[in-house]
Amino acid sequence: MNHPRRRGWAVLRHLAVPALALAVVATLPTTRSEDAPAAPEYLAGLAPISVNYGLPYGPTVKGQFLSYNDFHGAIDPPAGSGAVVNGVPAGGVEYLATYLKKLRAEAAQDGRQTLTVGAGDLIGGTPLVSAAFHDEPTIELMNEVGLQVSSVGNHEFDEGVDELIRIQRGGCHPVDGCQDGDGYRGAKFTYLAANTISKKTGLPILPPIDIKFVQGQPVAFVGLTLEGTPGIVNPAGIKNVRFANEIQTANKWGSLLKLFGIKAQVLLLHQGGTQKGSEDNPVPGVSDCNDFGGPVVDIVKGLNPEFSLVVSGHTHKFYSCELPNAKGTSVVTSAGNNGQVVTDIDYTIDRRTGRFAEVTAKNVVVENGVPDGNGGWKKDPATGAFLKNPDTVDAKAKKVADKYRTAVAPIANKVVGTITGDIVRTVGANGESPLGDVIADGQLAWTKNDGAQLALMNPGGIRADFDAEGSAGGEPDGKVTYGEAFTVQPFNNLVVTQTLTGAQLKDVLEQQFVGFGGQTTQRILQVSAGVTYTWNSTAAPGSKVSELKLNGTPIDPAASYRVTTNDFLANGGDGFTNLALGTNRTTAAGFDIDALIGYLSAGDPIAPGPANRITKAG
Repeated sequence: MNHPRRRGWAVLRHLAVPALALAVVATLPTTRSEDAPAAPEYLAGLAPISVNYGLPYGPTVKGQFLSYNDFHGAIDPPAGSGAVVNGVPAGGVEYLATYLKKLRAEAAQDGRQTLTVGAGDLIGGTPLVSAAFHDEPTIELMNEVGLQVSSVGNHEFDEGVDELIRIQRGGCHPVDGCQDGDGYRGAKFTYLAANTISKKTGLPILPPIDIKFVQGQPVAFVGLTLEGTPGIVNPAGIKNVRFANEIQTANKWGSLLKLFGIKAQVLLLHQGGTQKGSEDNPVPGVSDCNDFGGPVVDIVKGLNPEFSLVVSGHTHKFYSCELPNAKGTSVVTSAGNNGQVVTDIDYTIDRRTGRFAEVTAKNVVVENGVPDGNGGWKKDPATGAFLKNPDTVDAKAKKVADKYRTAVAPIANKVVGTITGDIVRTVGANGESPLGDVIADGQLAWTKNDGAQLALMNPGGIRADFDAEGSAGGEPDGKVTYGEAFTVQPFNNLVVTQTLTGAQLKDVLEQQFVGFGGQTTQRILQVSAGVTYTWNSTAAPGSKVSELKLNGTPIDPAASYRVTTNDFLANGGDGFTNLALGTNRTTAAGFDIDALIGYLSAGDPIAPGPANRITKAG
């Protein structure tokens, strides 16, 4: 006679596979390797969060989850200000692979089976080494490092739904083909998209859930991205889908899983929060949860109690928290971004109840540096960059990464311009940044022949700073390579110019602030030279912007102006729906990266923007 739970699992599979492509995969227990290394020293001193859900009623199963999020194709170790995590040089896929293997080996010594999971934005917003091949290198490397299941994030939709499905299933790019010459077989791991619903079928575009077995005990994953995804990706690529509410979607699938006896549930959620420093500890620890807040808090409040663990992302912050859910508490984690941190999660499942009995989580920094023996890290005396430790490189991951590094190097290392010093994307109190000024100026110069009079740039599209120091590409100080420029603007957006009235332009700027035109998040657009205005945070929505001028002349509400943006903004991205009201749209040759490079290479070295075109009055 079949066990009733096993009959339930079988029914669930038969119900869901034809309609929803539900992936139900039984993973074999990990066996202990004879040469497994001892517990790594880098685990010492980390303070994990541990939640006990009550004494188990019977035998238990122990396991480990390793998780990370927001990898963003960071195949190479991050450089510049992003090279360190709390002072420790970290990241790089060959180092990430090493740490994952070490952590798995440490768990295997204790008889724990490991599942490796992600929380979205593995691809999209990626450096040239990945983006040049439509992020196929990142997926190949995620396969290599052993990722098994991940939620989608908003950046998985950067090239649209059809491209995401190709990334999952494999096959050559419909336009560029298989550029590396050896085909593309797709992701070995399962992308979950429970709340990304096809408008045609009413069903998720990819599996909503995945079930793994740990020593015969089922563990279920529900994966989803933030409901607000349509406001932060190009609307053109997602016009045939809708994004459902996170809480309702998670609980719908969680309740179905519970109905079939699967009560150990993990939510892979591409939405998160932020911890803050304290007076005594201004820099939060990687496993801390200081003064925590953000959208994930309210999402977790509404979750079914079976979701004892929420692996989150999106905010690029690291934390390990215990947050209240609908009837208890959940452990909520995030591993920062760029593969610089891994979350090590140990858990126990009560076989009798099928629930998590205990969950413990801590974040581990993926160190890549060479210790100097004095508590610091060695640097290259010529460039000032941190030296990388060859002894902690995973050879297999490096081989895959090197294939793509070699292929893209002639393009990536080409010098395309000169800067007088570091140009940063950090905004001041007025919401303006030196790099935002430069990019907006570049787009204005690129579209002068289309009659452009001003340009606007979304701050979220600026992904890195310009570092004046020479890089691994070997260029002298002050020189900018194509690869560096692409890292700053990696989305290949089109540059469009359209006509807006002065009144419409002011409405666009009013839509920077919450409460006007449906805007839910404050985002200050970067403006080109000649545009000046003042904004007041205490003024009513729709009346925050004043003294709007172009080249010293007040904007005339009835006059027409030619305004340049990227097509993401022009299509209403980031909540700027008023920009979609423009007329007489023209599209410039090339992409936004071409506009930036054209500006960098046009003449004299480029200085940081003044960041004083916008004034904050209150």
